[in-house]
Amino acid sequence: MNQVQNQDAHTQALTKTARIPLVGFGTYLIPDDQAAELVAEAIRLGYRHIDTAEFYQNEVGVGQGIRKAMQELGLKREDIFVTTKLFPGNAAWGQTPKTTATTIKSLNDSLAKLELDYVDLYLIHAPFDPAQRLEQWKGLVELQKQGKTKAIGVSNFNISHIEELKAAGLPQPDANQIELHPWSQKPELVAYLKENGITAIAYSSLVPLSTWRTAPGHASGKTADMQADSEQTDSPFKQLAEKYGVSEAQILLRWGIQKGYPVLPKSVKTERMKQNVDLFSFEIDAQDMALLDSQDRGDGVAWGANDPTHAA
Repeated sequence: MNQVQNQDAHTQALTKTARIPLVGFGTYLIPDDQAAELVAEAIRLGYRHIDTAEFYQNEVGVGQGIRKAMQELGLKREDIFVTTKLFPGNAAWGQTPKTTATTIKSLNDSLAKLELDYVDLYLIHAPFDPAQRLEQWKGLVELQKQGKTKAIGVSNFNISHIEELKAAGLPQPDANQIELHPWSQKPELVAYLKENGITAIAYSSLVPLSTWRTAPGHASGKTADMQADSEQTDSPFKQLAEKYGVSEAQILLRWGIQKGYPVLPKSVKTERMKQNVDLFSFEIDAQDMALLDSQDRGDGVAWGANDPTHAA
């Protein structure tokens, strides 16, 4: 399959003027010195959304990879959708929470590292500090007015956090990037986002795989449980992968897309990167989608709004 065929069709509206690709390349846990080549390879393979963050400490390499691929492929800046995130600071970790002014400075610093004039989407990475959340959001609103970001959003926010912004009379987010996969479907939050016209962007889509975060230093608190569960021979993900002739990762990612969530798979292996972007050559039928929908286990396993270290 031509990985980039109908690429323009594989997007959805984020704002009245911005569209987000349904498949993005996630860069969490990719070191800065490896990011340039991996991001360039992702773009060569057809990815048109690159997701990074201040917290990832790889924006320099990500920017290098974007520019390298653009030059090689003759792409324009508007051909690549770039997301980065504000690390808001967490007083519980001994950090100084960002203010409106330091939020604005943070994106300017990120743009300098990326060597870009703007990003397409800027997110507050987490709702850490009740005293500064509104001030940080005011910074994002101002940055959008300045043209430094096309769209603004949040990550790991729950309903009460978004209602807080609305109650203050501030614009609502364009997007909320949250952990979403068949084991953590967050129906109440997703319904709220849909009702309010806020795009749910899925991260950690591949959590149910036995290979998720098994590299040294990458494990989550529930990695062992996930491995034990996903290695069962009756795994619905294995069954459906065999039925459709694709990988288990493709089943999980396609589920997300069919639910209306842009997805952000991350891999450092070229063959898996190829598979993860090839999500439009098959469609999961209604009966099998219902099977996947029945797998919900409630709270997720990654860093998110249910993390006890987050402020209420």
